Amino acid sequence: MRAKIRGIYTTALTKLLLENGFQIVQPSQTIKTRFGIPDNIEPSDLKIKDRHDLQGVVALGTPEAIKALHAILHSSLEDAIIRKWSVSVDGIYNGAIINENDDAVQVKIREDVVGVLPKHEVQGESQNKNAILVQVLRKRIGKKTPILTTQLKVVGNYAILAKKSKGGVSLKIKDISKRAELYALGKQLSPEGWGIIWREPAAHTPKNVLENEVASLCKKAKALTGATYLSDAPALLVEGLYFIDVEFPSLSKAKLDALRATVSPTLEGHHFYKSCGGNVSLALEMAEKLLEKGRSKSEVKELLKMQVHPELPEVGSTVDVEHVKLNGRVLRLGQAIIEVINSKELRYSRTIRTDGFYDGLDVAKEAGDRAISETKLGEWYIITNYFSKDKLWKGAYININTPVEIYPFEVRYIDLEVDVCIRPDGETKVLDMEKLEKASEKGMVSEALFEKVKDVVAAVTEKGFIEKFSAKFI
Repeated sequence: MRAKIRGIYTTALTKLLLENGFQIVQPSQTIKTRFGIPDNIEPSDLKIKDRHDLQGVVALGTPEAIKALHAILHSSLEDAIIRKWSVSVDGIYNGAIINENDDAVQVKIREDVVGVLPKHEVQGESQNKNAILVQVLRKRIGKKTPILTTQLKVVGNYAILAKKSKGGVSLKIKDISKRAELYALGKQLSPEGWGIIWREPAAHTPKNVLENEVASLCKKAKALTGATYLSDAPALLVEGLYFIDVEFPSLSKAKLDALRATVSPTLEGHHFYKSCGGNVSLALEMAEKLLEKGRSKSEVKELLKMQVHPELPEVGSTVDVEHVKLNGRVLRLGQAIIEVINSKELRYSRTIRTDGFYDGLDVAKEAGDRAISETKLGEWYIITNYFSKDKLWKGAYININTPVEIYPFEVRYIDLEVDVCIRPDGETKVLDMEKLEKASEKGMVSEALFEKVKDVVAAVTEKGFIEKFSAKFI
């Protein structure tokens, strides 16, 4: 299978995929040099690029390529969190109309997924008992509600067969004569009611290969005729690509550092520093250029530390607490004051702003309460003690999570769903283990991570741990 990779994780992921049988296509000049990969303009089965926050990558590819990537990542990176979109991107569905308003139509395309179709696109479409052919657009990929269209396209590696289109040629193909040649071929091969749009790889592909792919696309398009009458809605009729969102917590970043180091001079913490962006990322780039020029690693590490240290929080700094759920939802718990921070320990405090209830503790949450959180760097849990304005201890949560990462303006970790609650009377409860089990069943967390969490829960609920902890307050 063929992968195209871009972004700050490119070198490490290229190394990982090459070791697992992938071919790298359309490589950057840097990757060609580092791995000795020749020019290769073949179409990809898998495209990988950075997430917008640089905390991981997103990938779009064929079912087989996505499945292979998923397996490689979870076998190599224990703490990687993988969120797969259940909807087929570019997939064509026989959808069931379930609701209409003035602007849009809600169409069920899976038993658990409802998409939105612009109202004007329904006009003139043949329907059978509210069934309608729709396609998932690439807008809002990964979101809960897909955007749909009735302007169907059957997508191939070299060509796109587009309904009610006059056809065309990718703007990435610059050669005028090649554009004219492809445009003429498209007119020749287009079936009635459809047009052919040539993709960039078509410019370097033999005519017979293009003709064979168009013939295959035409068969798929022909099969859609009357499909709403032949299948129950909702149903997937033409499978497209699939999308995953991958998050790399601290252990994954460290393992990716090690992979990169086998190919290019790399400092410990490379991917963490790159994900910081800004001055921190620039400082790393300058430091690793010194490594390439032969400067000693110890000297360069010290220079980098001097550059980066002023950018990171210290005692008294105010930071945001970014609590990331397994499904990707980011909860910002509010600003916190750093009380202790060193190479071993982190402690920060927050003031509760609103009234409510501490689930699991069975006590009221009141504005003005103080939450003091502490963890050891590299530890798989955070202990948060809650106190009233009168300094009365209300209980504690032991949140099971990936080891904390400390960024210039925030403390960040992935919540692994499970909490251990210690009530003021000493009673201990484990909450939400079933949520982690469901995430494991969906392939969101690796089997190794699931077992790790069970081990951590066993450790923090062990009698000696609880007695030692509770002695401070009860």
